[in-house]
Amino acid sequence: MRRNTSITLLSVGHGCVDIYQGAVAALLPFFVSERGYSYAVASGVVLAASVLSSVAQPLFGMLTDRRPLPWLLPASTLLSGAGVALSGVGGSYPLTLACMALSGIGVAAYHPESARVARLAGGGGHSAMAVFATGGNIGFALAPLTVGAVVAGGGLRWTPLLLIPALAGTALCLPALRALRDGKALGAAARMPAGSDDVPSFVRLSLAVVFRSVVFVGLSTFVSLYARQRTGGGTGAGTAALTVLYLGGAVGSVLGGSLAGRWGRVAVCRWSYTLAAVAVAGVVWVPGPAFYLFVALTSAGLYVPFSLQVTLGQDYLPSRIGTASGVTLGLTVSIGGLAGPALGSLADATSLRTALAPLVLMPVLSGLLFGTLREPGVPRHQQDPQREVGDRAPC
Repeated sequence: MRRNTSITLLSVGHGCVDIYQGAVAALLPFFVSERGYSYAVASGVVLAASVLSSVAQPLFGMLTDRRPLPWLLPASTLLSGAGVALSGVGGSYPLTLACMALSGIGVAAYHPESARVARLAGGGGHSAMAVFATGGNIGFALAPLTVGAVVAGGGLRWTPLLLIPALAGTALCLPALRALRDGKALGAAARMPAGSDDVPSFVRLSLAVVFRSVVFVGLSTFVSLYARQRTGGGTGAGTAALTVLYLGGAVGSVLGGSLAGRWGRVAVCRWSYTLAAVAVAGVVWVPGPAFYLFVALTSAGLYVPFSLQVTLGQDYLPSRIGTASGVTLGLTVSIGGLAGPALGSLADATSLRTALAPLVLMPVLSGLLFGTLREPGVPRHQQDPQREVGDRAPC
């Protein structure tokens, strides 16, 4: 199997899994309308999907550093889908939380191993990782449409149909895993030499991704509800806002890989977070149809760095790629869900606008942290602070 085919299949499989990350937020308006959940109670659903995922992802990463576990890809895909599919069955809040936690464990198991496999399949290049990340972003973008198509007509009792993407993703990842097992197409990539670890840089990178995660998960949780207030629309207005937020990720990831080849990953991430801070302010305070423009700009600003952060983390910890992937692609992303209940409680006590306002600060903090980083493998004195050439950095 050709390398490009393997990356394509892995990318589609990634999209099938990330549908379930996006589906959690997409289901919230239906939980609010059908079950009468408050903002704080509804955000607890996101928290349930995030907590176990946050704890488990680095553990799965350490496991895959010790021993490759490719069978985790199909197994975790099915687990991710099963949790979301069962979340609408019955009206018990604890059962709903348990189902979302089950889905979170599946997501946690998937990302470290899938990122390791994608790096091998792509020969270590961040362009291949951008394609892999784009698949996940497209899955995020499709989540509101998928949930809306299934649940809007029949209610939460139709959520078992949401298992279908997981079945498709499981089937699609198997040919890529067979190619990996054969070792013919990926043998050269598997022998890529590892450099020395730069733990301090990796820690700063991880903190930057945490701040990015807080703003993204906060908007994912409440933007559909907030859109209805800002635009005066109904459920369709909320679904459209969430779709724009996720769909911009597909464009942002591809753009990030292209820009990084010219200006370097660190510089591109720093500029992107500056854009994101301005865009989030527009989401919070600009009313009317322009609201959707700022949602799109926010999505681009937050997603351009997405795949670049994954390869940066792998290059800062080349001897522990699974752990690096579990943190940058999983743990720090999931940690954003921990802020959900606090934002929900603040929204219940004040307003959604007041609760979302602190999110403007998060991209600023990410950008400041990137100002302390350098391209892995390039001595600091060789780097132009205005133009960091990405093709000198190993990927």
